[in-house]
Amino acid sequence: MEPLLNLQEFMKTDPTAGPTHKPVTIQEVGLRQSVLEDLALKHLYISGPFSVLDMAKMMRISFEVASELLKRLRTEQLCQVTGLSGQIPNLAITSQGRTRAQELLSQSQYTGPAPVTLSSYVSQVKLQSVSHAEVHPADVQRAFSSLVLDDRILWQLGTALNSGAAIFLYGPSGVGKTTIAELLSKVLSEDAVWIPYAIEVDGQLITIYDPTLHTRLAHMEPPNHDERWVLCQRPSVLVGGELTIEMLDLQYNPGSKFYTGPVQMKANNGVLIIDDFGRQRVRPDELLNRWVVPLDRKIDFLTLAGGRKIEMPFEMLVVFASNLDPAQLLDAAFLRRIQTKIFIGEVSDEEFCEIFRRVAGDRKVECDETVAHTLIDFVHGTLKQELRSCYPRDIINQICWAAKYEGKEPQINHRTVMRAIESYFLTKD
Repeated sequence: MEPLLNLQEFMKTDPTAGPTHKPVTIQEVGLRQSVLEDLALKHLYISGPFSVLDMAKMMRISFEVASELLKRLRTEQLCQVTGLSGQIPNLAITSQGRTRAQELLSQSQYTGPAPVTLSSYVSQVKLQSVSHAEVHPADVQRAFSSLVLDDRILWQLGTALNSGAAIFLYGPSGVGKTTIAELLSKVLSEDAVWIPYAIEVDGQLITIYDPTLHTRLAHMEPPNHDERWVLCQRPSVLVGGELTIEMLDLQYNPGSKFYTGPVQMKANNGVLIIDDFGRQRVRPDELLNRWVVPLDRKIDFLTLAGGRKIEMPFEMLVVFASNLDPAQLLDAAFLRRIQTKIFIGEVSDEEFCEIFRRVAGDRKVECDETVAHTLIDFVHGTLKQELRSCYPRDIINQICWAAKYEGKEPQINHRTVMRAIESYFLTKD
């Protein structure tokens, strides 16, 4: 993995163009005071007793705002000061506060960082739109240096990245469409964007930041920033055959009683990859009917449990990857909405040999470069098929597995390649 510090050399966005001021009053936080008070009381019930400073750290708010909340909670006799740590008050919940906290937890068990407002989230996402990204040949070549691709495809990919619009990668299986889609996100990941832990809408909380999907750049966060936001690389979210139409709306957990943002919200300001498009549990036309407005207007409509619809930004590069014929999957109107269609097909003999050489080098296995032609001759001559970029990796894997079984060092030669071919390809005697 490349050191994160290298990112600063290539960044095109300015981390200071965002929530860099930590609010010092409840008014500056932007949320209703009751939202913050309720969250503070739930923290105190679950994790207390603790100091005002601890409360500030848990809620990702300033000490000044936490002190304001303490005054309000004491006035309502929901908590009490039990002493001082230096000049900082220590807090404990009262019996009245405990009863109130239990009521609040029955309505929502969220006890994370304080949320941000919907309006501030929308403004920040628009400010960080992928359509503002500017990609040049050096950026694409750097991201795709691990692949063997001809200049025509690299040019198409770079142009598509600058469009900020949807991309359709199509071609036979095993030619690297998924890998290319993931590397497209690597080009954009050289930028940094701000992502909130959660947002608040009419008293409902929606979590967005997901450490399993978002790569935080804590070392680049400016001092004294609003800690309700996290500075991350532009996200990359990949979904495949598991995608359902329900996954495209807010995910309400009846146990915890708060929402998780859908996949497209977590991909905002980054890349959303729909892999194996056409093989999902949702029909292609149903998926694209759901996204007609988002793909055109960059806005999405999500539904809360009560039926209220809220408008959310749809600011991401959507990449569809499929080994099915686009003309059979989609009608002309939908194909028009997907601005760029890139065919990824067979590789040339020269490209195939280069891939073979690189894979062998990565596996630290010596080989005679002419051995690749044994595989080429079999694919072209016996199978009467085109060369696919996955074959070198898959055949060399077979060779390494066989050597491991035999307790030998792997060797790539005509004999081991032919034996791997017998295991890998469907052949008739």
